[in-house]
Amino acid sequence: MNTSPDFSTLPDFYKKYVDHVKDSDVLEALHSSNNKTLAFLQSLTEDIGEYKYAPEKWSIKEVICHMMDAERIFAYRALRFSRNDGTPLAGFEENDYATQANAHGRSLKKLLQEANNIRATTIDLFASFTPEMLQRKGSANSNLISVVNLGYVIAGHETHHRIVLTERYLK
Repeated sequence: MNTSPDFSTLPDFYKKYVDHVKDSDVLEALHSSNNKTLAFLQSLTEDIGEYKYAPEKWSIKEVICHMMDAERIFAYRALRFSRNDGTPLAGFEENDYATQANAHGRSLKKLLQEANNIRATTIDLFASFTPEMLQRKGSANSNLISVVNLGYVIAGHETHHRIVLTERYLK
């Protein structure tokens, strides 16, 4: 596909995510981040899934659910914008979502299967986009963003949280 992120149309708060994957094609970034995250998460034991490194922080399972929720939302935005839907889309409150995700009602193994399934459909979606579709833009959470940038945000957001899990949860 041979893509790269467009930092001129990337909201500032996403730049730290995209910086993790900016040197890859969007499809390669999606594949690579998924492979690395799944390999890391598969090394964890079920009993660590509810661990929090501080009382007010999310558990490991809640972080995984957050990554899945965010990916679904970002992919939905990409779908809408790729289809030239100009309707401004609302943001979402990640902390409210995290408490409602039933993270602790599912096994770590089940969450990883779900995350892998979500990524497979995200990759299929981005693989279906033409170069023209990837350049289309829309407004989400009052910020203009392109379809291709949403793909990089998905991969970079996942990478960011994998790093957080490694450095803060499992040091």
